[in-house]
Amino acid sequence: MIIHADMDAFFASVEIREQPALRGRPVVVGGRAESRGVVAAASYVARQYGIRSAMPTATALKRCPELVVLPGRMALYSEVSRQIQDIFARYTPLIEPLSLDEAFLDVTASTVLFGPASQIARDIKQAVMKELKLVISMGVASNKFVAKIASDVQKPDGFVVVEAAGIQAFLDPLPVSRLWGVGKVTEKKLRARQIHSIADLRHAPESFIRQHFGQYGEQLRQLARGYDPRAVITERDAKSISRETTFAQDINDVEILSGVLSSLTEQVAWRMRRQNVQGRTVQLKLRFDNFHTITRVHSLSAATHHTRDLWRTVRQLLNKEITSGLPPIRLIGMGVGGFDTGEPHEQLGLFDTPHTDDANPDAAHSKAESIDKITDDINHRFGNKLLLRARGLRRPRPASTR
Repeated sequence: MIIHADMDAFFASVEIREQPALRGRPVVVGGRAESRGVVAAASYVARQYGIRSAMPTATALKRCPELVVLPGRMALYSEVSRQIQDIFARYTPLIEPLSLDEAFLDVTASTVLFGPASQIARDIKQAVMKELKLVISMGVASNKFVAKIASDVQKPDGFVVVEAAGIQAFLDPLPVSRLWGVGKVTEKKLRARQIHSIADLRHAPESFIRQHFGQYGEQLRQLARGYDPRAVITERDAKSISRETTFAQDINDVEILSGVLSSLTEQVAWRMRRQNVQGRTVQLKLRFDNFHTITRVHSLSAATHHTRDLWRTVRQLLNKEITSGLPPIRLIGMGVGGFDTGEPHEQLGLFDTPHTDDANPDAAHSKAESIDKITDDINHRFGNKLLLRARGLRRPRPASTR
């Protein structure tokens, strides 16, 4: 059995926990209006005013003049995320983090010790509330896809269990937009062909789906039948580490895209150092407003897990795409693969672009290593302190991150 655990309005909820006087008030985490800031996360009170992630902060303030706007504190959120995963680990080692605020847990083998999957999910939910004073929504099902939907349908503070025999009855009434990969464009195409619900898609002739949607249509049909054979992949077993963000609204502001990419790179590099792995292959992923997706890859001469080196590489990949003109972006992501384990190797001279601190490579390498170590230590020990690179401060809140 699979549990999908998803924190409710995570960034905003953590800030409200830290400042109880904010409880009951509309709160967002994001950039300042005067700096073209964007909402990163909105509390559920703020959402009642129509405020959503990726909305310009200036627009949010027009909708709710009494809105409380707070800057993001990634170090704090990372530390709380670690504490949440520590709770997960009491019940199973099979944990697949998707982002700071959500994860899949395979508890199939844990039921012998802790009872049914539904009881494990309930215990985790109660522990997060009791120990961390935060609300987490839980979905329980026999596969990842159904568990993820289950965790979302009753948010906030959701708790939904879908037994294997009830999967189809659970899925059928839901709108087709609930299927993975169905965004506004695909949903419009489906609705134009009178496919509104998951049941409609499931009953549509196979030839019809293949004609209009090709191989992708068959994948949708499998999901509509509740079929998802993917296993939970732990960090230990992963062949790569990646993070990606899907924006609630398409973004073509290069400064914002760079800030988001920087934040994703910091998260990936931190996870690599935590697992004591270094990678040689850096990948940039972009999905445009027409759903066309590209990936760009660069192989390094030596493995690394230093934020500086990974950022330089993925930034160069992004810059190459910008020079050829960049349409609005729906999703941006970065990942690292080609892992080595053990002590970090020295990484020098990425691409052919000279950098001022490359004049003394040994000193630059030592500086990067020291910065990463200090950052990791402080963020681990003092999660309520902000310590991250300034370039990552300007970023919109994603519609989803994994």
